Amino acid sequence: MQNYEIDNLDKNILEALTENARIPYAELAKKLAVSAGTIHVRVEKMKNSGIIEGTKVSINAKNLGYDVCCFVGINLKNAKDYPNTIKRLEEFEEVVEAYYTTGNYSIFIKLMTRSIDHLQFVLINKIQTIEEIQSTETLISLQNPINRDVLP
Repeated sequence: MQNYEIDNLDKNILEALTENARIPYAELAKKLAVSAGTIHVRVEKMKNSGIIEGTKVSINAKNLGYDVCCFVGINLKNAKDYPNTIKRLEEFEEVVEAYYTTGNYSIFIKLMTRSIDHLQFVLINKIQTIEEIQSTETLISLQNPINRDVLP
């Protein structure tokens, strides 16, 4: 991964791709008053430097039936238990994000479940069966009023 400093054109390209990752380079070039070749070269440089990691489809979890979003703070018995705990958490499809943190918790995870009953099942029959976990605290999300990517 090479070091690459972005300029205003790169920022404009990133903003446009964030809005619509499928925009044709020719259309983007016209919008930004440069050639399609310039757009292609800039995108490739940002891919090679790791700024752009790919494209993805954005899935609406609620429309798939995942109505409960919650966060679980996890305290481990020992710091050395972190790698094994992460391996176990990766096995559970309901765990959609995990963070190794400072502060009150060793690990902070985000769970998506279909219902409160499903959440209870996941906590009791999956998360709390991991032997290395000393304790957990669950916080249920009521809303997600801000959800955005980092701006360039």
